[in-house]
Amino acid sequence: MGTKELIREIQRLPISKRMLVIERTLQSIRQTELKKQMDKAVDALMDDYQTDKELTAFTKIDFDNFYEAR
Repeated sequence: MGTKELIREIQRLPISKRMLVIERTLQSIRQTELKKQMDKAVDALMDDYQTDKELTAFTKIDFDNFYEAR
């Protein structure tokens, strides 16, 4: 189905269904864009995390039990 046909079909829907299509489409676009930004951030920082031990120093205690002092 081409773009024109898709738009024509959407225009035939009731307003509430058209709004739902718009909301879901925007949500999908935002999620895709966020994933792209996160992937770029991972790529940009991967080398730092692999070579700079100060960035990962606290991961050694990730599985230690911590208790709240009262």
